Amino acid sequence: MELICPAGTPASFRDAVEAGADAVYCGFRDETNARNFPGLNFNAQELTEAATHARANGVSTLVAINTYMRAGAEELWYRAVDNAATAGADAIIVADLGLLAYAAERHPALRRHLSVQAAAANVEHINFLVDAFGIKRVVLPRVLTVAEVGAICRKARCETEVFVFGGLCVMEEGRCSLSSYATGKSPNMDGVCSPASHVRYRQDGSDMVSELGDFTINRFPKDEPTGYPTLCKGRFVAGGTAGYVFEDPASLDVLTHLEALARFGVSALKIEGRQRGRAYIAQVVREIRNRLDGLAAGEQREDGATLRKLSEGQRTTQGSYDKRWR
Repeated sequence: MELICPAGTPASFRDAVEAGADAVYCGFRDETNARNFPGLNFNAQELTEAATHARANGVSTLVAINTYMRAGAEELWYRAVDNAATAGADAIIVADLGLLAYAAERHPALRRHLSVQAAAANVEHINFLVDAFGIKRVVLPRVLTVAEVGAICRKARCETEVFVFGGLCVMEEGRCSLSSYATGKSPNMDGVCSPASHVRYRQDGSDMVSELGDFTINRFPKDEPTGYPTLCKGRFVAGGTAGYVFEDPASLDVLTHLEALARFGVSALKIEGRQRGRAYIAQVVREIRNRLDGLAAGEQREDGATLRKLSEGQRTTQGSYDKRWR
């Protein structure tokens, strides 16, 4: 199984390559990718240099052009596909069907991977897009159990890629409207979930209060670390009790299922984290590379504490992969 690693900056890209990534995914510095935050991402020249460095080290470059095109501004997305092809990308990661059609027509030799933002969670959906647009790989949404991933792998007519570590979205990707409701900025259209431009912190007595748009998201006592105000991970009062209504702050970690995922025929394992720093990228990639090498050698190499320290809230969950409420 390939290890697919995130890179939000050219420096992180080089760190991922050196730490043992088989492929690195990144995006352009605009609304064509779903991590459109200040200080992140690549211009065309930086992407060309990164792809050249990756190829020299036997590593693939995947470019996420995974938001949905804005009516009247389609040229921005078309240009992103053209620039990815010119830069020497090995594949593009796309959700918008119109953009898939453009890429298939204009750059037929450029591999097309279906983004998790397309929310393709069943075989019929996936195989239709394989036939229509020649996608070579689907990134499965994080709402499936391990058994459901296996069932898709058996019948899908393309490669499968699954998330194994990093941020966990409680929603089915491509169908979340919470950030849009609070800020008017959509993760799937503008590439920003809980944009920094709408984030505020204020002191209220001994508490630190975090706000997103016009909404209070959390209140942190003096000795509690202050988290970023993401609406789905906010702490609210419901039924007279304060708590995390949608989702606890925790990171996804399904590395205990590596053997099963390999047995099902999963092609690639994806790490989330293009917004994270270089130290995070290097440590997580190195640790998971070690696990995969151990799996290939028939050895058990596990150290959950190492990755837990790098997790949100220093807590991890298997999320829907280990769903037990059906």
